[in-house]
Amino acid sequence: MLIAVKGATVYPISGPAIEGGVLVVRDGKVAAVGPAGEVEVPDGAEVIGAAGKVVTPGLVDAHTHVGLWGEWYGDAGSDGNEGGDPVTPEVRAIDAVWPDHFSFADARAGGLTTLQTTPGSGNALGGEMIVVKTDTAGRTVDDLIVRWPSGMKAALGENVKRFYGQILKKAPSTRMGIAAAIRAALYRARDYERKLAAAGEDPARLPDTDLGLLQLIRVLRREMPLRVHAHRADDIVTAVRIAEEFDLDYSIEHCTDGAAVAAFLGRRRARVNLGPTFGGRSKIETRALHFRNAAVLAEAGCRVSIITDHPFVAVQYLTVCAALSCAGGLPEAEALRAITLTPAETLGVADRVGSLEVGKDADFVVWSGHPFRIRSRPEGVYVEGRLVHAG
Repeated sequence: MLIAVKGATVYPISGPAIEGGVLVVRDGKVAAVGPAGEVEVPDGAEVIGAAGKVVTPGLVDAHTHVGLWGEWYGDAGSDGNEGGDPVTPEVRAIDAVWPDHFSFADARAGGLTTLQTTPGSGNALGGEMIVVKTDTAGRTVDDLIVRWPSGMKAALGENVKRFYGQILKKAPSTRMGIAAAIRAALYRARDYERKLAAAGEDPARLPDTDLGLLQLIRVLRREMPLRVHAHRADDIVTAVRIAEEFDLDYSIEHCTDGAAVAAFLGRRRARVNLGPTFGGRSKIETRALHFRNAAVLAEAGCRVSIITDHPFVAVQYLTVCAALSCAGGLPEAEALRAITLTPAETLGVADRVGSLEVGKDADFVVWSGHPFRIRSRPEGVYVEGRLVHAG
């Protein structure tokens, strides 16, 4: 497979825009990218004329529930929350992601080629996340994996309180109880790790297998980030407090009230997956929802990714969310980075996706105009050099 996209304004993200650029794809990888005078179109290449168009890397959404949430499939497809217990680190998104779910087609139609899909926020510890490509045609979820596991879901605040405290009338029913449940599970995992080490190779001394604690050991070892759902400022600070107590790799998911603690987060160069912002204030926690938040957090020093949290904002509107954040003060280059390279870095997959650089996966989008213009559309979406959506 040899392709040359010629004549577009190319935004590689890792460098400045290239007017009249050439992107060469060989065997599913970026082989060259640069101005027409510096990059030649190889003999035998399929040439895609793109004069007047814009080319970007395939978009990356760091926080969705694509393929997990029922939406109009109803209860038969509702696999986002395992509500049997507030602490379920043993459950795995990979065991429920449905590649035939229509949300993958929506993602492709919006120019997304990579996304993280995650259990919901009903539990204090909700399970493993996974990063996948969106090219699902004839493929199993195992074929889509970019990184697995890509994180452990944790949640603070109203969702856990409502489900357990108000609906099920059981603990945790307060913010104190939610934080205590997370900390207690991490301490149990630390103790379990010690028991495993003490047992050595002696099977008689091995403790009974505990799948959840085995998962949390990976979190303690920083092999898997803790990704904490937190909207309100005090929950955001609690998430950081817990992460620092155990020296964890972490990100803040949603961070709606983040502007109130921007300096606190900025000093830590915190990774923030910000959103959903394009929608209503669905609960008290989201009262500070505003498109200025991305600019405030980025200026403070945070590493900001813009997310949809699909289906709470439809995944195909990721560029709209970024454009509105740009209108709210986030520089255009940072807004583009916030839906490409920054989320790829946050997800630990920037060696493959997020920018157009030689050797990376040839995931790219040919747009009719700049993706932040409301009338622009993806005319061609490519995953590893394969056309997966034609607009």
